[in-house]
Amino acid sequence: MDKIEKRIKELKTQLNIWAHAYYVLDAPVVDDAEYDALFLELKDLEAQYPQFITGDSPTQRVGGIVLEKFEKYQHKTPMLSLDNAFNDGDLLNFDKQIKKEVEQKPYSFFVEPKIDGLSISLIYKQGKLQTAATRGDGVYGEDVTSNIKTIKSLPLMIADLDDYVEIRGEVFLNKTEFNKINAQRKAKDEPLFANPRNAAAGTVRQLDSSIAAERNLDAFLYYYMNREKISTHSQSMTHLQSMNFKVNNLGQHCPDIQAVIEHVNYLNTLRHDLDYEIDGVVIKVNEFDLYEEIGYTSKFPKWAIAFKFPAEVKTTKLLDIFPTVGRTGRITYNAVLEPVGLAGTTVQAATLHNADFIVERDIRVGANVKVKKAGDIIPEIIEPIKDENFVNLPIWQESQNCPECNSPLERTVGEVDQYCINSSCPRKIIRSLEHFASREAMNIEGLSIKIIEKLYENGFVKNIADIYKLKTVRTNLLELDNMGEKSVDNLLQAIENTKQNSAEKLFFGLGIRYVGKKTAQLLVINFKSILNLKNQDFDTIATIHDIGPTVSQAVVDWFKVQANLDLVTELQSLGLNTDYLGNVGSKFNEEISNKSFVITGTLSKPRNHFKSILEEHGAKVIDSVSKKTDYLLAGSEAGSKLEKAQKLNVKIINEEEFKELIGE
Repeated sequence: MDKIEKRIKELKTQLNIWAHAYYVLDAPVVDDAEYDALFLELKDLEAQYPQFITGDSPTQRVGGIVLEKFEKYQHKTPMLSLDNAFNDGDLLNFDKQIKKEVEQKPYSFFVEPKIDGLSISLIYKQGKLQTAATRGDGVYGEDVTSNIKTIKSLPLMIADLDDYVEIRGEVFLNKTEFNKINAQRKAKDEPLFANPRNAAAGTVRQLDSSIAAERNLDAFLYYYMNREKISTHSQSMTHLQSMNFKVNNLGQHCPDIQAVIEHVNYLNTLRHDLDYEIDGVVIKVNEFDLYEEIGYTSKFPKWAIAFKFPAEVKTTKLLDIFPTVGRTGRITYNAVLEPVGLAGTTVQAATLHNADFIVERDIRVGANVKVKKAGDIIPEIIEPIKDENFVNLPIWQESQNCPECNSPLERTVGEVDQYCINSSCPRKIIRSLEHFASREAMNIEGLSIKIIEKLYENGFVKNIADIYKLKTVRTNLLELDNMGEKSVDNLLQAIENTKQNSAEKLFFGLGIRYVGKKTAQLLVINFKSILNLKNQDFDTIATIHDIGPTVSQAVVDWFKVQANLDLVTELQSLGLNTDYLGNVGSKFNEEISNKSFVITGTLSKPRNHFKSILEEHGAKVIDSVSKKTDYLLAGSEAGSKLEKAQKLNVKIINEEEFKELIGE
């Protein structure tokens, strides 16, 4: 038995060395046949002696795990997105802001390609890969461990003495694999993936890990989160390499912003020659000890920025312009284009925004037009090419009637958008139902736009309230295409579950113009319930911090409509909660409500935790200290913000004093 265990260990060691050379170093040392022979030997031995299977065995990458759904995972430290730069001036301003924050302290930068893939967080415990999670909303992601384990360039075990190690990076699909997958899908008459990023994202979210294993995902790692022993980003990259992680060899340490600009320009010239997609460059301050001093906004670290490459521009022919109507009745114009390859995808449509956009640029059907991808994502027409054929084309005229219900369109004085104001417009109703069911609103799992259209067309749903009456027509739902018994019951249960949502989700879901997610939350927190809110006048609503006159008037006007009041009453009678369920016991005393806070230093929990609590109590969290700042919540290593607060006599509190302030 000892001989068997020894042989299994020898095979694992040899195969992992060969895999690292092939997938990470891009320097294969044996041919496929030799690798496959040893792999099959290992697989056979493990089948006979399963007690010797360990987490670092190459056989554990082949997939085969099938999940019903992905579990949520809360990130220990939020995965923040990055602010954007688009030119050298933006980079110089970025440098100027850092210089201002750190004063006379020396700093440098680390510059690396921005991989167009999917952000991932890897958690190793006692050296073993335990969890891999997507970024999600930055606070909560999805546990996709079974799929990430199929990536051959990622070590399943690491030689790190820390009990808990977190490493972050980007999962991607290289262009060669992408083209191979699309060729296979085309042969099977399956829909093609639009681009490598979509293919990678779709693969990571496959419930069957054997599918992920077939697609040969890859990953570059760029964040070693255990920074106690490492002082710079460049050192962390070297450390990641020493643990057999794959890092991008185009990353470079730059002493100053001019060196950054030079490397950014170099990567831009190189981008189309790489076998993987990059959509920009990430620039980070290299020295970790300056991060807290430089600080964060609510969304971005201020010590890093993403430089976005100039959009690729192509010329094609505009075949048609047509309008669509959204949930608020707003009309958006869209272009039909002759197919053109743009930034790695085939583009056949583009947005034209509104009628003024088209008229101001004199865009005409039949013209050759310049097209780009805004942020390398949304295709957009820049301008027409006014060649010899252009003058003979008819001048475009805006639509006078709704494309769905044919009602006359209206435009408010001073606004650029046209609106369909027919409350019975089918497309408006469908879009409003889609918004109501969306993740940011009521989050009704399984109620997709396709199902909503099907329910509407068959007369089961005409308004929001009808969603909560679907259980009375369960038998009829079973007769719809692709609506099996299990899917119907799951949908009905998902609808029932949302009745206990806190009221801000319902209020946002109502789709009141100008009322976004944060605004809905502020209003419901302040007035405790939708029923209280409906009785407020303009002046009372406008006194709420961050609520302006436009929002106040929109809310008052919405509640003046009897049909809207009837809808709220009906939803309540159907069992939907209309009260705020978050921090119900909080008191909006003058110590917190409408006060401004700055958060700095290392605290017991991520900053977003404290930010959320403060906003629930009606406070405003800002980025920098000034005379107008009411409080500085300071943790350890608070840095320059603490010094500035002391100079300006801003009230400084620690975490214990913060808890007292909010009544905990």
